[in-house]
Formats: sequence, C-alpha cells, structure tokens
Amino acid sequence: MRERPDVITRAVEGPRFGFTITKKIGNAVTRNRIRRRLKAAFAADLKQRTLGACDYVVVARRAALDRPYALLLGDVTQAMSALQHGRPARANKKGSA
Repeated sequence: MRERPDVITRAVEGPRFGFTITKKIGNAVTRNRIRRRLKAAFAADLKQRTLGACDYVVVARRAALDRPYALLLGDVTQAMSALQHGRPARANKKGSA
C-alpha cells in the first residue's frame, strides 16, 4: 500500500489496484483467469469499505486459481482489514491465495 501524492489524487479518486502474476504460474489463459477472479474479489470487498487514495500491488499465487470464490473473498477481506488497521497480513498456511 502506498499513498498517492495530492497531484495524482485529484485526478483519480479512490484506491487503485495492480495485479502481478508471473509466467511461472501458468500460460496467459491461466494468468488472466486468476487476474479476473482477484479483480472481482477486490471489487466486492471495496463495496464494504472506504479506502483513501492509495495504490495497492497484489502479487498473485497459483492457489487463487482453484480456491473457492467464497474463501478467496474471505482472504481478500482479511488482508484488506489488516492493512486498514496497520497489521501485517499473514497468509493462511492451508492454501490461501
């Protein structure tokens, strides 16, 4: 998470998200599917909270491809809550995305 300077903040309201998915995870179809699932999960989570003008970079893992959407959404909610409260988000060792 990184707060944006005032100059950029005026041009773009709210948070921005960037997704990093390496080629080691799979081919383009696999990477795009993971990106779409993560974008949907973050969009659903944003409806429930108010975030400032920050930039977020999400590093995807292969587990995001097969993880049930409800659990993926729970992982996103937990991570965003931890960021909002200043706690480091810890990945669940049982296959969280």
